[in-house]
Amino acid sequence: MATLHMGSAFINQNALSHNFHCRRPHGPPRFVCKSMIKKTPEATPADLRRRSGNYQPSSWDHFYLLSIENKYASEKEVITRDLLKRKVKRMLHVTKSRLEQLELIDDLQKLGVSYHFELEINNILTYFHLKNGRNIWKCDKEEDFHATALEFRLLRQHGFDVSENIFDVIIDRIKSNRFKNQNITSIISLYEASFLANKSDIKLHKVIRPFATEEIRKYVDDETYNMEIREKAIHALEMPYHWRMRRLETRRYVDAYEKKHDMNLVLIELAKIDFNIVQTIHQEDLKYVSSWWKDTCLANELPFVRDRIVENYFWTVGLIYEPQYGYIRRIMTIVNALVTTIDDIYDIYGTLEELELFTSMVDNWDVNRLDELPEYMRLCFLLLCNEINGIGYDILKYKNIDVTPFLKKSWADLCKTYLVEAKWYNRGYKPSVEEYMENAWISISAPTILIHFYCVFSDQISIHNLETLSQHQQHIVRCSATVLRLANYLGTSPDELARGDVLKSVQCYMHETGALEEEARAHVQQMISHTWYEMNYEARTATCSLSRGLVEVAMNLARMSQCMYQHGDGHGSPDKAKIVDRVQTLLVDPIPLD
Repeated sequence: MATLHMGSAFINQNALSHNFHCRRPHGPPRFVCKSMIKKTPEATPADLRRRSGNYQPSSWDHFYLLSIENKYASEKEVITRDLLKRKVKRMLHVTKSRLEQLELIDDLQKLGVSYHFELEINNILTYFHLKNGRNIWKCDKEEDFHATALEFRLLRQHGFDVSENIFDVIIDRIKSNRFKNQNITSIISLYEASFLANKSDIKLHKVIRPFATEEIRKYVDDETYNMEIREKAIHALEMPYHWRMRRLETRRYVDAYEKKHDMNLVLIELAKIDFNIVQTIHQEDLKYVSSWWKDTCLANELPFVRDRIVENYFWTVGLIYEPQYGYIRRIMTIVNALVTTIDDIYDIYGTLEELELFTSMVDNWDVNRLDELPEYMRLCFLLLCNEINGIGYDILKYKNIDVTPFLKKSWADLCKTYLVEAKWYNRGYKPSVEEYMENAWISISAPTILIHFYCVFSDQISIHNLETLSQHQQHIVRCSATVLRLANYLGTSPDELARGDVLKSVQCYMHETGALEEEARAHVQQMISHTWYEMNYEARTATCSLSRGLVEVAMNLARMSQCMYQHGDGHGSPDKAKIVDRVQTLLVDPIPLD
């Protein structure tokens, strides 16, 4: 049976969190600063030229981060929130109309509070699914179109198997030019539902989406329409809800919902208070990882790397924001920071000979050969070994399974793909799009990130799942990685080429086909869209072996990439790409309470 539940929480979540707090940063560090590592003479030619990414310093001061707090999240607000939760539960039980229930569920999700009502929402959606059947449910009246599209989207979003045939009546009317519904809300609902299509849903992405997109554009162009709905239409055209980072969408929707003429006072009050309470937990996470990053010395000792601990934490909020998963966010931020650092070593600073040696060291995981590395690599390599071994230790201690070999392999695989790209650059090689993507979906680090997530998230770790993840056999991971890589290309390609980097997918396509840059970028956008169709399909089948929570996080990683690279290189130049503003909105600024 499909379920709303994000997956099992860490079976010893409290114990793990306590262990994590005690060991870092208050106890002895598991890393060694540069001054503690034995120095050996380096045979580096005096005229060796190193590239530079010209990355700007972090926009966030560590001591400023330590000072932030949300004054609207006191014990009083926690008590009020719990009272409001009970009211909403009653609303879920007493709401009679099918459309009213669907809209209530949709509002709870978009307001970011649906995690409080997982059981109730799952029961309602299960009832709708069983009542309507898999393939026989169809709408036959225009006033049903909005409810039908919304129900389809919610059911598919939560893992239920619903056929696109429910839209046959609508499709017949579209094809025969008999679609008379002028209600733009229904059109937007059809549009949003179309993005839940999978690769076999021809009607949804060949008929429904083009029709709905055209109708919404007509509506947007007419400035005489209602401003509230018009803003909703503009927002949908910019990016569909299915592709958006959930937590950022929550913050926007709180403001939008409050302006609605029919908004529910209980819901808006709950959403505001809950946002502030969850934000305080995110702030504590952020203070922790900022202290960890400062203590590693990497920002000072490796000045060529991106100092992006805040952005690395922001990624994890996009993956899993719920308050009970603070331990996971902290671990994954450390993983992200290590990925960023090692990526910059390969992409920016290291010579080919140094990178080959570093790759060999990671492959063998041998700290006894530390002196063989150039000085600037030693701190990074030892930190990598200590942190990953520490994660493996935690999991062995609390889950009684040794995942360290799988984690180490994921880093070796990542470094090997980095090395391939370094060799391409060094030799001036121009790969085809297919050849580049075969390497790049691993080099973007999604497989490494998701296997770490699986290990710290799942309470029942399967050796079979570890093996399929380690051998890159989970198609949902490949889909997530592909969207991440393609979105990354669109956002970072100009900056990377300017400093002299290997060709990316846009340039590979231009070189391969002779297309202009605008055509190549449009092609990459189309690749993203097609990959989402594939990922929607894989999300339905992957839950047979993987937890629904891990599948959702794989999709969230793709969503997060489209947030980070929507307006440019949000990881490399967060101030230019509006990421600084987005971090401020989510992690620093509270929602004022009247």
